[in-house]
Amino acid sequence: MISTRPWAGSLMPYKNTTICTSVGSTSNDTKIENDINCWQRPEDMAYPRPVSLCGSTASDLAGEIVAALSAASLVFKEDTDYSTKLIKSAEELFEIAIGVDQKQKGMYTAILDCGGQATQFYNSTSYQDELVWGGTWLFFATGNTSYLGYATENFFLAEKEELFSEKGIFYWNNKLTANAVLLTRLRFFRDLGYPYEDAFTESSNRTDLLMCSYLFDLAFKKTEGGLILLKPDYGAPLQYAVTASFLSKLYSDYLELLHRSGSSCSPTYSSAFSLDTLRRFSKSQVDYILGDNPMKTSYVVGFGASYPNQVHHRAASIPWDGQAHSCAEGDKWLNSKEANPNELLGAMVGGPDQNDIFLDEREKPWFTEPSISSNAGLVAALIALHEPPRKLLDSSDSKLGIDQMGMFGNIKLIP
Repeated sequence: MISTRPWAGSLMPYKNTTICTSVGSTSNDTKIENDINCWQRPEDMAYPRPVSLCGSTASDLAGEIVAALSAASLVFKEDTDYSTKLIKSAEELFEIAIGVDQKQKGMYTAILDCGGQATQFYNSTSYQDELVWGGTWLFFATGNTSYLGYATENFFLAEKEELFSEKGIFYWNNKLTANAVLLTRLRFFRDLGYPYEDAFTESSNRTDLLMCSYLFDLAFKKTEGGLILLKPDYGAPLQYAVTASFLSKLYSDYLELLHRSGSSCSPTYSSAFSLDTLRRFSKSQVDYILGDNPMKTSYVVGFGASYPNQVHHRAASIPWDGQAHSCAEGDKWLNSKEANPNELLGAMVGGPDQNDIFLDEREKPWFTEPSISSNAGLVAALIALHEPPRKLLDSSDSKLGIDQMGMFGNIKLIP
């Protein structure tokens, strides 16, 4: 959320811009009623829910917002007025974010008043990847090469900031993996040449290596049931598997549009992969989530014959009886062994452990908790795999669902 009211901690001096990062408290103090200690329906909440405000330390969130506004402007391009407003807001925020003195740039969770409440659950480890992400999407939205210049010039800096444990993963804390795929798409279909070729080449090589890491266990292992483990030391593995499914299917579409049957891993690896192998991997991850797994259960509520009944979700677990329930009263539903009275249809839960074991128990959120960020990845993967018929200009019989040229409408080729 962006506010335009004056605030002392604005992103840039003399700019009346404030980013609202979160609502609520994550204190573990059992004497204080808050979002962690209270198991209540939203309509019953009576305790204070403070709003966290960010200024110059929210470089990562600023980049995320710029990317979202820019991408949305492409989606709503037929609504010219709305699309123009989205672009204008994105450009203004981007100029503020990159104009901040280098010493002031940072992660939103680094300062308590800004995003410290979220550190326990959504701790940010870098910000340059989000600024590069924002610049890349802003270039697609406007065709202004200054934004592409920022993205490509800072791509290598973002790589240096990237933690080893984050490499190859696309989720809320790391956009560099997806940004490499996005720049690879630009190289394949609208290569603008100098001075962007170094970042384009690095992105393309990185993307090929990423695909091989999915397929050949170069960096990531899989469970016996076939689920890729991108962050094995963390719970909720499905949120990472769905974005791997999405990126691999998307990249296979790029290769098919180029009439290529596959690709090699990278200049330093001799292995290669076929387009079909890449697509089988993508489909296998979604199939696993939808029930093709050792537990023979779907991890999406409402899909299939068997799916989680004790989803870790307050509103879903508390029956509607027309009465308000206090914070203390909610524990009986949190600890209940009964199925949720309200089904959270379409929600993907955290998923199984490294041994393909899943416990459908509400009080164990690492198994049963859904999240907006993880479901966003699932939606992307499902759309990528859907492939509705689409007649392309260069192929009368192609069934690809990808819009090859739509993203490039604002980009002019260099003669």
